[in-house]
Amino acid sequence: MRLHVAQHPLINHKLTVLRDENTPSPTFRQLVDELVTLLAYEATRDVAVHDVEITTPVTTTTGVKIADPSPIVVPVLRAGLGMLEGMTRLLPTAEVGFLGMRRDEETLEAITYANRLPDDLSGRQCFLLDPMLATGGTLVAAIDYLLTRGARDVTAICLIAAPEGLATVEKFVGDRADVKVVVAAVDERLNEKAYIVPGLGDAGDRLYGIV
Repeated sequence: MRLHVAQHPLINHKLTVLRDENTPSPTFRQLVDELVTLLAYEATRDVAVHDVEITTPVTTTTGVKIADPSPIVVPVLRAGLGMLEGMTRLLPTAEVGFLGMRRDEETLEAITYANRLPDDLSGRQCFLLDPMLATGGTLVAAIDYLLTRGARDVTAICLIAAPEGLATVEKFVGDRADVKVVVAAVDERLNEKAYIVPGLGDAGDRLYGIV
């Protein structure tokens, strides 16, 4: 597993406002969208491309286009849905799948309740979207879901991560596949309720309200 912590003053600024408990939901949603676009820039540095010849108003030249098969973006519902537009803004030609998972608050294990993904992901670059990497259980389950369908190139984009969650993902992945985790920050630890400290609270609730 490879870890990339994006360092930029704008990322740090937006993350600080997201952490503030007084930030209202509309502002929170807008900042998540903006922050994900910045993270997506870092996460797509290795996106597959191929050479193409084009004609400009002046001459012909060789450029690059995103290679086939196109990447697939997979938000982990429900909180990952708030990251989707920020990601597809940079990858508008990507296909979008959905993976419904939630964490059992007693066992802390991930439960899959829905999916909308191709049966075969062989040769596809997959981008997982999940705001919080806490215990790592949900992300491990999501990565495993993709690997069982043939994916071998997976990039997870999270707003923040806990060291415990990163260790869980690294132990699970091993040398099974090329997995990269891109985050805005690695926080201190998990508390007794498995929430990230200092964190930013429950991302889903802050995006959409308590349902």
